[in-house]
Amino acid sequence: MKNNLKTTLLFFFVFIIQAMAQEKVTLSGTISDSENKETLLGVSIYIKELNTGTSTNNYGFYSITVPKGEYTVYITYMGYGTIEEKISLTQSFQKDFNLTYESTNLDEVVITANTQKTNIKKPEMSTNKLSIATIKKMPAVLGEVDVLKAALQLPGVTNAQEGATGFNVRGGSFDGNLVLLDEAIVYNTSHVFGFFSVFNSDVIKDLKLYKGGIPANYGGRISSVLDIYQKEGNKNEFHVNGGIGAVSSRLLVEGPLVKDKSSFVVAGRGSYAHLFLQLADEPNTAYFYDLNTKFNYKFNDKNNVFISGYFGNDKLNFGDDFVNNYGNTLFNVRWNHIFSDKLFSNASAIYSQYNYGFELDFIGIDWESDIKNYNFKYDFKHYVSNNLTLSYGLNSIYYKFNPGTITPLNESSGINPTQINRKYAFENALYISAEQKISDKLTINYGLRYSNFMRLGDEEVNIYENNQAVIFNQDFQVYEEATPIGTKKYENNEKIASFDNLEPRIALAYSLNDNQSIKASYNRMSQYIHLISNTASVSPLDIWAPSDQFLKPEILDQFAVGYFQNFKNGDYSLETEAFYKTVKNKADYIDGADLVANDAIESVMLNGEARSYGLELMFKKNTGKLTGWLSYTLSKAEQRTPGRNSLEPGINNGEWYRANYDKLHNLSVTAAYQFNKKWSFGGIFTYQTGRAATFPVGKYEYQGITIANYGVRNDDSLSAYHHLDLSATYIPKPEKNKGWQGEWVFSIYNVYNRSNAASFSFGQNADTGLSEARRTSIFGIIPSVTYNFKF
Repeated sequence: MKNNLKTTLLFFFVFIIQAMAQEKVTLSGTISDSENKETLLGVSIYIKELNTGTSTNNYGFYSITVPKGEYTVYITYMGYGTIEEKISLTQSFQKDFNLTYESTNLDEVVITANTQKTNIKKPEMSTNKLSIATIKKMPAVLGEVDVLKAALQLPGVTNAQEGATGFNVRGGSFDGNLVLLDEAIVYNTSHVFGFFSVFNSDVIKDLKLYKGGIPANYGGRISSVLDIYQKEGNKNEFHVNGGIGAVSSRLLVEGPLVKDKSSFVVAGRGSYAHLFLQLADEPNTAYFYDLNTKFNYKFNDKNNVFISGYFGNDKLNFGDDFVNNYGNTLFNVRWNHIFSDKLFSNASAIYSQYNYGFELDFIGIDWESDIKNYNFKYDFKHYVSNNLTLSYGLNSIYYKFNPGTITPLNESSGINPTQINRKYAFENALYISAEQKISDKLTINYGLRYSNFMRLGDEEVNIYENNQAVIFNQDFQVYEEATPIGTKKYENNEKIASFDNLEPRIALAYSLNDNQSIKASYNRMSQYIHLISNTASVSPLDIWAPSDQFLKPEILDQFAVGYFQNFKNGDYSLETEAFYKTVKNKADYIDGADLVANDAIESVMLNGEARSYGLELMFKKNTGKLTGWLSYTLSKAEQRTPGRNSLEPGINNGEWYRANYDKLHNLSVTAAYQFNKKWSFGGIFTYQTGRAATFPVGKYEYQGITIANYGVRNDDSLSAYHHLDLSATYIPKPEKNKGWQGEWVFSIYNVYNRSNAASFSFGQNADTGLSEARRTSIFGIIPSVTYNFKF
């Protein structure tokens, strides 16, 4: 008995000694650019002796907890020099680091620091991170690099079509992309037929595209998340940079308000090609402008406030007959607070608006619409230990939809003033997720998001017989709009419809060794607002609509698995992924659906389903004079809308058919070559299978007019889409890093003048009387030159 007692006491004594020996301390702080004090996202912090590390969050904050001791800390970030520092950790304390930008070794003209090797051990897949330094090495079309065009060169991402706005991810529709600029929702991402994006690269700091394995803090969309952050402004000194081009120009001003505590950045762009078109008596014109602003103030080491905004607008004139206006307005107030060395928080109050409208002179109609949201979110990052990090928070969004305010354009117009029913909705979400290191080989990220959506009054809602807004005409075998049998009035904020969904997320990474890993992910997501759009139109005539008792929320389930490898110490990297996803309640239009100014949009839509699957490949060369990547996607995107009962055939006879954005092959080759200190070159080649289309299969005559008879929906394709873009950048004085610095950018868009089809129309030739197909192409070869400067 005494021996057992001695053994027990000895055990506890040893345990206490070990516990004391393993007493933990926490090192935390922020990491910034040494020149301008911009915080840096995703910086790696590594402790050599423990073979452990962490990375900074979206606001530059890091936290790592280790036993007391003497350690060597390494701070590394692509495009920057490495910090190696001996630190004695005898107690928890905060330490900030400043990294020095070293993009190239000018003596050897070999890019050495801007490596982008794949993070093998992080449970993050279907994700692409692009630094602005990488984007600026890509070809500058019309003298300006573009973050959205950079994203289009990634596997699984395609443009909607030539001359169309937006992008598609893994067979998803444009409205399935959650695009965030400083956390504010961007509803339309393009200027001038998609030729420019709304993102001014001069003011962008970082971007990340999630195609799958999407973390639980994101929600409300089912295709992807494009998360973009703006610069905060130089806290040390004033700087100006900009560019003067043939089509557009831009200017950015940044500097400190209170040195090391507060700074600002203001950036503007504008196009003026319409002025030259008017001089040439060209009846069609298009131009845009946008303005980015940001202000920040650091009260102390624990509190920072940021105020940012974006304002942009486009105007398209097609002669005197058609005028189209659209634009985004964004505003965000953000508060970062550090509760402790292990708990970081971010609270944001956000306003977003997208307005869109047009004037039709030959009808005499002026149509204005918009969507607004008021968004509050509060996020926490809790660094529990080196093996466990928790993220949790809440998000509430109040929506206001104005589908259309219609007024007569002139006194001779026969249009009566009309206000289509305004709509209101409230979306809420709670989430929690954990990133946990199970072993040296296995790391897992798992979480759960709960979302709730309520469609609210003030509105009169149509009532239909058998609750069916669309009926099937047995005599003509077509779907038709049902006639309402009455209406029901819902008062202000009275609940019309409500939906609740649980959205589990999980992703894991298993390291085969330091250079190879296998990753897998699953995520469920819900989308409660929908874009009602004529996808064949080159102008963004869009209507956003909330889910209700007829238009159901879309529910996504996505699975993905991949293999990842770095070669030659990260000089090369390979990423391969296979994915499969399904969507419930995919909205589909009946044949002949009238979408514009429709006060009963539910009467032209049915709920179906969609699926997409594919294989993605990305091979990157990360270092050397020649850098770049090759991406290829083999995929299929389909949808179907079966009949609601045995008497209905459904859309397309209830069979699966190609989605509008289905493209079997998608190949992109992106390259940047640093020839010497003064000259660098870039090139992008893009090839995509032509998008789905519906062509006539016959014709008939009615009162002497030949009318095309269309076949199965989306059973044909437009011709393949491909083009080559090249650019050359000349820096007259590359050694100069103070005062006025300039560079010339020469570029050619669509070098071999490919006439890519935006759409086809079919009709009768007025002269010959024969049937004919007319192909519409938007852009041919476009050379340009731009002078960029900074001081």
